[in-house]
Amino acid sequence: MTASPPQRYLIALGANVRHARHGAPAAVLRAAVRALAAQGLAVEAVSPTIASAPLGPSRRRYANAAAIVAGDLMPPALLRLLQQIELDFGRVRRGQRWRARTLDLDVILWSGGVWRQAPRTAPALRIPHPEYRKRTFVLTPAAAIAPGWRDPETGLRIKHHNARLTRRTPRPR
Repeated sequence: MTASPPQRYLIALGANVRHARHGAPAAVLRAAVRALAAQGLAVEAVSPTIASAPLGPSRRRYANAAAIVAGDLMPPALLRLLQQIELDFGRVRRGQRWRARTLDLDVILWSGGVWRQAPRTAPALRIPHPEYRKRTFVLTPAAAIAPGWRDPETGLRIKHHNARLTRRTPRPR
């Protein structure tokens, strides 16, 4: 009997609130990566951290990064682990959507392809993340560490999604 290969995930990390113990948002992201490893996930790669404008009502700029992690957890178990880490970092999941937060961890892609969790659970887990193709603050860090990872729904690589989103329109002559 052979052991099944580890599940691999592309995780987006974001923070825009200073943490009392870890410091500024970029330091919060580094601490979050250490927390992922401390929970038994193999951290295979971590992108550089970028700064981005907030979505929604928050006025604070975000620190964003991406990480590739591997482990034996299936998507629902990984989501529970990520939410527990967010909670440990002081994340509050009630109130206004897209408000300032100490830590946000999202599953973007999974080596197993597509995952749809029944909507009766809150929040419903969808892989690929339904909005990642529209977000440069996800795609730019992801392209730095996983440019060849394919989107199972579109067949495009992350680097292609990033190029489509970030290409500049040529100026008229």
